[in-house]
Amino acid sequence: MRIISKRTLREFWEKHRDCEQSLLIWYKEISKNDFFSSQEVKNNFARCRPIGNNRFIFNIKGNNYRLIVKISFELQTVWIRFIGTHNEYDKINPNKI
Repeated sequence: MRIISKRTLREFWEKHRDCEQSLLIWYKEISKNDFFSSQEVKNNFARCRPIGNNRFIFNIKGNNYRLIVKISFELQTVWIRFIGTHNEYDKINPNKI
């Protein structure tokens, strides 16, 4: 899978150093695999929840942070839509971000 963009993750972990390793592990796992369905994503990430429209919420670093991505299975591309704390997450609509 191609991830757009790692820079978003890097900028986040530069502000929240405690999640750098968790985000790097997530990045490595996503990028080394090809996923063709929501079920395949769920099978590989136990702490992942599909929310519709090919969007997924991942719990990062023991559920301290939330990551929302949109996946195009056809293009094998992952777009990072949001990364933030629970407090920041509570202020957004995950289906529209």
